[in-house]
Amino acid sequence: MQTKKIYFPKRLLACWHPIGYSHEIKAGSPYGTILLDQPIVLWRTSDGLPHAMRDLCIHRGTALSLGWIKDDCLVCPYHAWQYDKKGACVLIPQAPDAEIPQKAKTPTYYCIEKFGLVWVALKKPEFDLPEIPEYENGHWKLVNTGPFNWNSHSSRQLENFTDFGHFPWVHPGLLGDPERPEVPDCKVVVKDSVLHYSVVRPEAANSQDFPVFANEDIVKPERRSVYELHLPYTIVLRLGWGGEKGMVYFFTSQPISHNRCRGYCIIGRNYDYDKPDKILQEFEQVIFDQDKRVVESQRPQQVPFDFTEELHLKFDTVARNYRRAMKKEKLDY
Repeated sequence: MQTKKIYFPKRLLACWHPIGYSHEIKAGSPYGTILLDQPIVLWRTSDGLPHAMRDLCIHRGTALSLGWIKDDCLVCPYHAWQYDKKGACVLIPQAPDAEIPQKAKTPTYYCIEKFGLVWVALKKPEFDLPEIPEYENGHWKLVNTGPFNWNSHSSRQLENFTDFGHFPWVHPGLLGDPERPEVPDCKVVVKDSVLHYSVVRPEAANSQDFPVFANEDIVKPERRSVYELHLPYTIVLRLGWGGEKGMVYFFTSQPISHNRCRGYCIIGRNYDYDKPDKILQEFEQVIFDQDKRVVESQRPQQVPFDFTEELHLKFDTVARNYRRAMKKEKLDY
């Protein structure tokens, strides 16, 4: 039986989406991935700039990501047709003197590099990426974690990152305490396509396995979490404990398809500069693996934006506002 094709909202095509860490898109080697069910190939020209186009040779439908780069062109692995950064075929080796047909090209996409990630938009972007001055002033150490590949929709992966109620049960001793299951009240303010909210809550001390938070010198540690949720699938989270030490979590999810996503989490901190990156990387791998098991079980695999499909209580205020904002911006299904 043929599966019915599901179409993504048009405005979702006009959003910046993460496509890979910068170090994954290497000079001299094409990088293939999928965004919104569309096969994408990324590659760098000799100036180091990344480019994105459909991962398809118009000749016989071969994946260009299996090819190589020559003279700042992407070469098809099947018949060695060469495509420039504008997506136009500039050389057909089998007919070097013939006029190249106008049809011999592949679509290109908007592509930028920021925060150590390469971003792609399939249509002209209508939303800006967030500003994170901490990541640009040179005083914060940045650590890449993940990536985190889940069999779920990006909306589920994103919403899980905003959910405070699961901390005591899914992450006991790491992010929550079963003896303190209550969720503090928070007010969500929506400005354009960004949700702003903050939560102050007591927290347990650092675990011995993962001493990652700057709360060890506080008698009664309290964590203040200040969030910016940038539609559709990006979060900037600033953590503080009342002193000068702080952390910034930058999380964003690549919507591969309706049931697959890839999360990226870049963490900045202005302390513990000498500690190895692997401590944070291993900590986040544990946290995301604990979440993955639960979120991959959720049905439907994407967030249902119809409020009648799930039950919402007072402590679900972030989820309610997220779903409402996605509908307002026509980014829902």
